[in-house]
Amino acid sequence: MSLSKNSPQPTGFTVHSKSRLLDVSFDDGASFAIPFELLRVYSPSAEVRGHGQGQEVLQVGKREVGITALDPVGNYAVQPTFSDGHNTGLFSWDYLYKLGSEQAQLWQDYLARLHASGFAGDSGREPGTTLTAPAKAHGCGGKH
Repeated sequence: MSLSKNSPQPTGFTVHSKSRLLDVSFDDGASFAIPFELLRVYSPSAEVRGHGQGQEVLQVGKREVGITALDPVGNYAVQPTFSDGHNTGLFSWDYLYKLGSEQAQLWQDYLARLHASGFAGDSGREPGTTLTAPAKAHGCGGKH
């Protein structure tokens, strides 16, 4: 995995188990409080992203997911272990920066995908929720 030479580098991580937030600070002065749920539903793993365009799997029932471990991977990523057992996503520094800086839009996209899959409001976020039929990440079928 390559990072551009000017990519911000993290200077600190704090896992807040009670509030379910990961604080990440970067050397450009930016810092983000990223909800565990957002990290989980946007995990860069094959389980979530699939193996190609259009194979994304909508994650549901993750409102109360926790992080039980956060392990460094070289000098380019961290690998969280989530309380639901998911631990295959490698979050590069660039990807964490993207999740932090774009989280408002990412939340809206996620809620729109839940709605497109038949969940009213944000009911698809509740623990124990399951999909009744396979759902792709983009309910409209468009490329984004």
